[in-house]
Amino acid sequence: MAMAGEKGRGRWFVIAVPYLWLLALFLAPFLIVFKISLSQDVVAQPPYAPTLDLAQGWAGFTEFLSGLSFANYGYVLDFSNEFLEAYGSSLVIASISTVLLLLVGYPIAYGMARAPRSIQPTLLMLVILPFWTSFLIRVYAWIGILSPEGLLNQGLMALGVIDTPLEILNTNLAVYIGIVYSYLPFMVLPLYAALEKLDLTLLEAAADLGCPPSKAFWTITFPLSLPGVAAGALLCFIPAVGEFVIPDLLGGSDTLMIGKSLWTEFTVNRSWTVSSAVAVLLLLVLVVPIVIYQNIQQRELEAGK
Repeated sequence: MAMAGEKGRGRWFVIAVPYLWLLALFLAPFLIVFKISLSQDVVAQPPYAPTLDLAQGWAGFTEFLSGLSFANYGYVLDFSNEFLEAYGSSLVIASISTVLLLLVGYPIAYGMARAPRSIQPTLLMLVILPFWTSFLIRVYAWIGILSPEGLLNQGLMALGVIDTPLEILNTNLAVYIGIVYSYLPFMVLPLYAALEKLDLTLLEAAADLGCPPSKAFWTITFPLSLPGVAAGALLCFIPAVGEFVIPDLLGGSDTLMIGKSLWTEFTVNRSWTVSSAVAVLLLLVLVVPIVIYQNIQQRELEAGK
């Protein structure tokens, strides 16, 4: 009985640790941001009101609640402002970037999974290698590559491919290049994990039955790698929606993304309340694909039983 009690306490401890972690580092900060989003801007420190004064007791608490409102959310969702356009633009750019990442990352992951076992660790290290350099430095490097006098234009002009420099920097194309380059490992690694576990005897059986390699890929390999595709797409899509550094450094003035709008609202307009409302709505937008993915996984698990 004593051993059973110790096992039960150990099980609860293991379960409680991640929940306490989420409570301290996600839920508590989120509640603070949500509270600020319900406040109003004031010229004070902190620059929002109301604030809770525990010394006033219940009267202070009721006064605090009466000062909260959803006015900032109405302002953000107003079509006369740029926020809805920024949300839409961010979703479009993130979706296109995720598709490009899948088109680039799938062949890389497939080649890694089919490579000899002896060199797979080396290939895996080469995929992770960019993480050894600062993200900001890597994005800055693309400015030197894509600028009119950069390495790309100089190389193309030296080869006689073009006569005048291409205008790539400060365009959406530069943003796509930056996102695909920066997030490629997040797409390759889940795909590699799914493809590496693929049972090759299924492909051998398909070949014995006369199935062409291309058809075997689309009927066997790709469907079995869909969990990796979904995981990689989420890992790339979610941070790409709220991306700020890449569109700010590589995109032009016409590149509108919600991360850039949030930064402008917080630092330039000094509105903590509106920027908090923008952040909360962004989180709700990103929760939707996560919930969909979890539901799909739950259905697959139930079907497997």
